[in-house]
Amino acid sequence: MLYYLFNYLDTHLNFPGAGVFQFISFRAAMALITSLLISMVFGRKIIQYLQFKQVGEIIRDLGLAGQMSKQGTPTMGGLIILSCILIPTLLFAKLHNVYIVVLLISTVWLGLIGFLDDYIKVFKKNKEGLQGKFKVVGQVGIGLLVGAVLYFNPNVTIRREIVGTDGNQNKLEVSADSASLAKIEKSKKYVDAKAPITTIPFVKNHEFNYAKVISFFGDDYEKYAWLVFIPMVIFVVTAVSNGANMTDGLDGLAGGTTAIIGFVLAVFAYISGNIFFADYLNVMYIPNSGEIVIYMSAFVGACVGFLWYNSFPAQIFMGDTGSLALGGIVAVVAIALRKELLIPIFCGIYLVENLSVMMQVSYFKYTKRKFGEGRRIFKMAPLHHHYQKLGWHEAKIVSRFWIVGVALAVLTIVTLKLR
Repeated sequence: MLYYLFNYLDTHLNFPGAGVFQFISFRAAMALITSLLISMVFGRKIIQYLQFKQVGEIIRDLGLAGQMSKQGTPTMGGLIILSCILIPTLLFAKLHNVYIVVLLISTVWLGLIGFLDDYIKVFKKNKEGLQGKFKVVGQVGIGLLVGAVLYFNPNVTIRREIVGTDGNQNKLEVSADSASLAKIEKSKKYVDAKAPITTIPFVKNHEFNYAKVISFFGDDYEKYAWLVFIPMVIFVVTAVSNGANMTDGLDGLAGGTTAIIGFVLAVFAYISGNIFFADYLNVMYIPNSGEIVIYMSAFVGACVGFLWYNSFPAQIFMGDTGSLALGGIVAVVAIALRKELLIPIFCGIYLVENLSVMMQVSYFKYTKRKFGEGRRIFKMAPLHHHYQKLGWHEAKIVSRFWIVGVALAVLTIVTLKLR
């Protein structure tokens, strides 16, 4: 909203300094600062209100050290996170941008699913919360919507570079002298194209087109690429959202891990949305995606600000209101930036948490069927509880998971050149 106000002041009234709102870097910084301020100023009030309403976490005794001391700690802290994301985005982003619209809808949609789950747990005193099938239906629904928009909306494009031709489309000879190289630089032509293409990490100048999966459909197979792209979006959104939900089990674990992931995506958004950096680093340029930087700045600020109250010992938990939304947002941004194949790296913590649960359940069922009694791979799943069972202090587990998250983030950014 402020973007439009200051744009009007700059173009119509020539108001001094109003033009600074045209810079993504400035608006991203303001979104980050605003997000932090909202969490600091209003976080305490929200916690006190939740305590007054007795919105406390119901803890099951799983034999974990210090677990029962958390009984009654306010939950639904995701309300703080969602507010710190939505308000700065509404203030500083271009609200007509298709990526911002998709992200705002995804945030509210997934936040509502998580809120409903927390509401049932807290107010209806049902420890199971919202049934899993209804969660999945909600996740599939937003995945379907996001996939359809990113595939069919005409404003969602990638810019392809055509080099080596002059104005008459005659092929140019490449030589080592600077005059010829300058001529080629000037002859670069770009075309915006709609294609379900994503980036393959670690491979230079190589991309994957989802349409190739159904090439057996015949000559018009590209028309039906949505049959592959949309289910892929649904799968990624559901998997990453659940991964974040699994990770939310220790004080500060999900918030800190997600802040690191958000920073990585903000870097990719800035590069992918800037034609000069994209050209220099030889990465896919995605028109209009630069606005995602503003959203991700607010996202990182929300996670960091929430840690002020959620770090050990936690004064509030984010609950499913926060965790489901955070994971879904990460998935949507990664897909929008054509970086979903990098998710196993920068979301490595989410991945191992998810896999630990799947492995534990599968092995338990298998051994029970074969030997008559269930056996376990880990002392407890998700993985962070396994280390708790080993006697590690909660703060040490969180710190080490953060360190791994930082290492994965660095590796992800390095893929820009490691090809």
